[in-house]
Amino acid sequence: MYLEKLEIQGFKSFANKNTLTFPGMIDKDRRGITAVIGPNGSGKSNIADAIRWVLGEQSMKTLRGKKSEDVIFSGSDKKGKLSMAESSLFLNNDDRKIPIDYSQIVLTRRLYRDGESE
Repeated sequence: MYLEKLEIQGFKSFANKNTLTFPGMIDKDRRGITAVIGPNGSGKSNIADAIRWVLGEQSMKTLRGKKSEDVIFSGSDKKGKLSMAESSLFLNNDDRKIPIDYSQIVLTRRLYRDGESE
């Protein structure tokens, strides 16, 4: 099992929908390595936070916030605040490490500004 893709929308600094794809199997014994690099303030830590969040992290301190709505894009000079944050993690399950009959598993977490969540 390995991470194929992460989709983020409205989460922290990611106002628009962003899709990050990760290399899969190079061959049956080796996997690719992905590094996220960029200058300070470019959102690298927000990617790690989005993964933690979709996996169920409850601690706002761990997610570098004070209240749950801190993960929702709060606006900028060019774009207003959003009403929802969403993160989806796409896992390849071809090896059936999770014993279900699906080769792709998608975990999604969504939070609305009014406090509702899915």
